[in-house]
Amino acid sequence: MCASLLFLGTWPALLTLLERRGRLPQHTYLDYSITNLLAAVLIALAFRQLGEAKHNMPNFFSQLGQDNWPSVLFAMAGGVVLSIGNLSTQYALAYVGLSLTEVISSSMVVVIGTTLNYFLDKRINRAEILFTGVACFLAAVILGSAVPQIATNLGILFPISHSYFAMTNGGRKTRKQVIDKDAPRDMENGASADYATKAEAGTAEYLIELEEKRSIKVFGSSTYIGLGIVFFAGVCFSLFSPAFNLATNDQWHTLNDGVPHLVVYTAFFYFSVSCFVIGIGLNILFLYRPMAGVPTSSIKAYLNDWEGRQWALLAGLLCGFGNGFQFMGGQAAGYAAADAVQALPLVSTFWGILLFGEYRKSSKKTYTLLVFMLLMFIAAVVTLMASSGHRSTK
Repeated sequence: MCASLLFLGTWPALLTLLERRGRLPQHTYLDYSITNLLAAVLIALAFRQLGEAKHNMPNFFSQLGQDNWPSVLFAMAGGVVLSIGNLSTQYALAYVGLSLTEVISSSMVVVIGTTLNYFLDKRINRAEILFTGVACFLAAVILGSAVPQIATNLGILFPISHSYFAMTNGGRKTRKQVIDKDAPRDMENGASADYATKAEAGTAEYLIELEEKRSIKVFGSSTYIGLGIVFFAGVCFSLFSPAFNLATNDQWHTLNDGVPHLVVYTAFFYFSVSCFVIGIGLNILFLYRPMAGVPTSSIKAYLNDWEGRQWALLAGLLCGFGNGFQFMGGQAAGYAAADAVQALPLVSTFWGILLFGEYRKSSKKTYTLLVFMLLMFIAAVVTLMASSGHRSTK
């Protein structure tokens, strides 16, 4: 589960990196969807098909022809809500930042999803320890929501930005000192090589330059739009793990007698197929009918857009393997305990500070809340993992 935690905390940082360099989110998500499905196929073949089949654990290809459609539909439903949640997250990252997006959505997963999984797993986890961990996650989301970074990015920046562009030489930098949109773009920073400034992270100038480069424009947007997207994504994320749990353990007894449960690798394959279909379908639609001020595009433009493609493909692999490892741990020790990987804000906050300068120039109150938030996540991971049970295979 440690590998899953690292992978799931890293792939959103790669999407944020590409968006801030100006790559269209539709192009990025299409690339991401391809390798996300590839990860599921590799896991299914490597961990299940190559092993010896058992009575209650058939091989991957054997299960594809069995009468297990109720479980397949649960797995695919989980993939649908995860894909919608991931797609929402891609836009939420632009509005509220990497750290806060992951804090709120991950904590909602634990508070809602872990509770559902605890009862679906017939309480195999130690409740007194498990729900202590859930309480730590809940404290973390409250602290994360209180961090005034969102006010720095949205509430304070927008008034500055309007006056900034309205003025020319009256004590402010001119447009030339920001970015010339028609000038050649620097491959590393996504800005004009001649006009890009070196504004310090956390300043108004830095955020204005970022707005010029990025593909999703957020100036003038309400704070509540970003938070609304985050909470919607959190609800979606809260449902995918319980749906997968139902797919692999059939707690509602939807399978006919004698039909073996879906093994986790086969369920993950169906789960990822539905993720792929939804992700590809919606983003092809968004190529021609974009949201959030993103420019229109086309299939041809996507195929010709190779800038940053390797990072999008890597993000899909990391997310795919991260989810797969989480489900494997959940099948062994209980899906409620496996939600310890939702402490991924520990990783994403590190990337947010290192790569994107989040929380720079913030107040002491911000840093104090940030430290306590991270401590709550650490406590939550320890307690959730300590609550692990053992699932009977009988």
